[in-house]
Amino acid sequence: MNIAIRWLRVGWDRSALYLPVILMGLLALGTYWLVRNTPLLEAPESQRPATHDADYFLRRFSVKTFDARGHLKSEVFGAEARHFPDTDTLEIDQARIRSISPDGRLTVATANRALSNGDGSEVQLFGNAVVVRDAVIGPGARVLPRLEFRGEFLHAFLDAERVTSNQPVILLRGNDRFTGDTMAYDNLERSMDLRGRVKGVLAPRTGK
Repeated sequence: MNIAIRWLRVGWDRSALYLPVILMGLLALGTYWLVRNTPLLEAPESQRPATHDADYFLRRFSVKTFDARGHLKSEVFGAEARHFPDTDTLEIDQARIRSISPDGRLTVATANRALSNGDGSEVQLFGNAVVVRDAVIGPGARVLPRLEFRGEFLHAFLDAERVTSNQPVILLRGNDRFTGDTMAYDNLERSMDLRGRVKGVLAPRTGK
């Protein structure tokens, strides 16, 4: 009996010498198993590539932008909008956009759907697209007539005061009416380029 106890003690003492090694081995195996089976954490937002998925939504909204002096520059209304971070664009349903130039000229754009860049200076209008610039007093007290553009697609550059389209358009200038298959209008250069099947009706001038 004493001999058995003695051998048991000797065996225990010997195994105790290797116990730390065995525990370290088990710990290493457990760590390896955890690494293999733990799902990878998502990369930080700054390292993740931007995808064309909306990152926020707006409903029945109004968004205003201001210039460096605090003056109202533009205002965007819509039934619903989706922002896409990869292109920094805002897609708007039932859009209405008001743009005010530095000298106070108002331009209003409406459409079934609009795609605006980040600062609202460039807008693509789809479906029942209309862009209107009210009549204004130009250089030398000359009255610049009201302008209205209509079509299924209009591309408005509000800061540059340009409107283009690669689809049929109608242009109303005061009482005059023009139509064409494509159009490029530059208000600052006072130029209009209509191409394709172009038609124009000039109303007679009245007054002295």
